[in-house]
Amino acid sequence: MKLVSFIKEGEVRAGIVQGDLVADIHAVSGGSLPKDILSIIDLGEEGMKRMKGFGTFSEKDKGVHSLRDVTLQSPIPRPVSIRDFYAFEEHVKTARKRRGLDVVPEWYDIPVFYFSNHLAVKGPLDHIETPADCEWLDYELEIACVIGKEGRNISKADAEDYIYGYFIMNDWSARDIQKHEMKVGLGPAKGKDFATSFGPYLVTGDELESYRRGDRFDLSMTAKVNGELLSQGNYQDIYFTFADMIERASKDVTLYPGEVIGSGTVGTGCILELGPEKHPWLKPGDTVELEITGLGVLRNSIAKRREEEDHVLSSTGEHTS
Repeated sequence: MKLVSFIKEGEVRAGIVQGDLVADIHAVSGGSLPKDILSIIDLGEEGMKRMKGFGTFSEKDKGVHSLRDVTLQSPIPRPVSIRDFYAFEEHVKTARKRRGLDVVPEWYDIPVFYFSNHLAVKGPLDHIETPADCEWLDYELEIACVIGKEGRNISKADAEDYIYGYFIMNDWSARDIQKHEMKVGLGPAKGKDFATSFGPYLVTGDELESYRRGDRFDLSMTAKVNGELLSQGNYQDIYFTFADMIERASKDVTLYPGEVIGSGTVGTGCILELGPEKHPWLKPGDTVELEITGLGVLRNSIAKRREEEDHVLSSTGEHTS
C-alpha cells in the first residue's frame, strides 16, 4: 500500500493511494479508522488488514479524491523521532577523503546515527528555506524506514518485523555551518536543524518484496537538480542494513511506532561528495528531485531568501508584516 497525508478543505487526513486517486482512510472506513497517519500506524497489522480489505476505489465514492485535487504533506507530518544513520560505505569514504580524512576503523564496528529535528519536516513540493548564514546548501539522497510496533533490544534477525514501511528522505544540509560546528567534536546540529523532507508516499514493506535480494532490496536511487542527473546509487550497496540499524537503535532503548530511521546518504548522493566543481551548491530557484524504485519521486524547490523577498517587496512599494 501507498499511504499519504494530504490536505483537503483545510484539514490533514491520512489517505491510501490507488493509481491517480487518494482515499480518505477515515471516510472510506465509515469512521472506524483514524484520521491521522500516526494513529493508523499504531494499529499495526490490524490496521493494515482492514485497509487491504477496502477493494478498488472510484472517484464517485465518498472520501475519494483525485490526487491532483489535494495537497500532499510529508507522509508523517510530525514523526515521533528521526534517527539518521551513516550506513553507505562509498559515501563515508568519499566524503571523508574530500576532507583529507580516512574512514576510522570504528565505523565498521557499529552503525552510528544522530538525532535530527522531527519538528522541521517537509513534504513533497514544499519550498526549502536556506539558513541565513548558509552559502553551501546541499541535498542528501536517502531511504528511510518507519517503525511499526514497540520493541526494545530487538535482534537483527527479528528487526524487519518492526518495519511498517519506507519512504524517500532528503536530509538537507548546510555544509558550511556543519563544517564549522563539527570541529567541536559533536554531531551535526544547526547544519541539519532546518529541514528534512519525506515522501511522497509511505510504502508498506510488502510492496517492495519483489525487489528483495537477500537481506536488502534492489532499489535504484537517483537525484536530479533542475533536471540534470547528478547522483545514482542503489540501496543494495548499503553496508549496514536497516536490520543492523534497528538492532543498534533499540539497544537498551524502546522504539515506538512512528519513529523514523534514515539510511544516511547513498554513494554519490550529495554535492559534498561529488564536489562543487561537478555542480555548485544549491541556490534559490533550484529544484531537487529524488527518486527511488517503488517509492516514487520526492521533489522540492529552494525558496528565495527572506532578505531577497524583502528587497523585492520594498522595491515595489509593498510591505511585509
